[in-house]
Amino acid sequence: MNERFVKFGNSIDRLIAGKDLSREEAQLCFAEILKAEQSDIHQGAFLSAITAKGPSPKEIAGVWQAIYDFDTVKVSPKIKKPIVDNSGTGMDGFKTFNISTAAAIVAAAGGLCLARHGARAITSRCGTVDLCEALGIDMECPAQIVQTSIEQAGIGLFNGMSACVHPHALFRILSQMRFGSILNIAASLANPVKLDYGVRGVYSAEMITPVICSMKEIGFKRALVFHGQSGNGSGGMDEISPVAESLAAELSAEGNIAYYRLEPKDLGLRGALNLSEIAGGSDPNHEAVRLLKVFNGKDKKTLYETICLNTAPIFYVADEVRNLKEGVEKARDIIDSGDALDKLRMWVHMQNRDADVGEKRLDELMDRL
Repeated sequence: MNERFVKFGNSIDRLIAGKDLSREEAQLCFAEILKAEQSDIHQGAFLSAITAKGPSPKEIAGVWQAIYDFDTVKVSPKIKKPIVDNSGTGMDGFKTFNISTAAAIVAAAGGLCLARHGARAITSRCGTVDLCEALGIDMECPAQIVQTSIEQAGIGLFNGMSACVHPHALFRILSQMRFGSILNIAASLANPVKLDYGVRGVYSAEMITPVICSMKEIGFKRALVFHGQSGNGSGGMDEISPVAESLAAELSAEGNIAYYRLEPKDLGLRGALNLSEIAGGSDPNHEAVRLLKVFNGKDKKTLYETICLNTAPIFYVADEVRNLKEGVEKARDIIDSGDALDKLRMWVHMQNRDADVGEKRLDELMDRL
């Protein structure tokens, strides 16, 4: 019997029994998956078992390391300012509009530099790649074009399901999956840009500690991880909630982790907010129009407030604001000035093999407002 298969099977047995793997063991196991050295049954069983157990910080870091070392194109944008990534993990109970993408554009319009790494819909109905593609951004372009966009426009998005970004195996694995797994966390962290600053929304309160500890383990200097409650029994969200309590963990520059609760009333939100207004849809074109209505001032209700709320932690981890409330106010000013819409246009122009095609797409959507 193949000794490698037996050893891998033993690791699966341990996971099924609820026992953690070391960082090195998780790295070696997932490297064998990436290199197709294990059977399809073993690959699926490993992902299912580690996800069902609940991945530990060291397991997340190990899987991240395997992806980053073996299957991630590396780029180094020539940027002097801090580079930040923000994303949600998906797998949450209440499926929201793609808040993190909108927040990234607002943060970039406020002078920050965003190097994002996302995917098409796996557990949601419209993933960040789907939304950005609908807006006119080229999501199948080489990583070098994304690097140029980061340098010139202050924002870029690497497609985690593209062979241009993960050339050996990850694109294949993710394209065949329609269930949430450890990859919602570990793969999202495998950004082609090595980052020091990160913001993550997670699908459950129980995942806050594993994810913030994983980010510390792999070398982030500052990070904020959070999970929001819906307040209506429909499950939580991988965003800071505009209508109910959110739980958060912050990794400081000194390497300490602090935990706290966030209440919407303490963060300066305005108006009577309606949770249904931030529910996600399944049509990327419709979702793109919803975003544009916020950016051009036609929607200043719950979606607008939620985007401002979730832009705040990006400013905060980059030391651009003293607290989240100040970050919400800064985000409002950016959207109201029209700078977020201008930044989106610049991004569409820069992250494209054919800028005319992307700009035409964006103009067509603007005509629908």
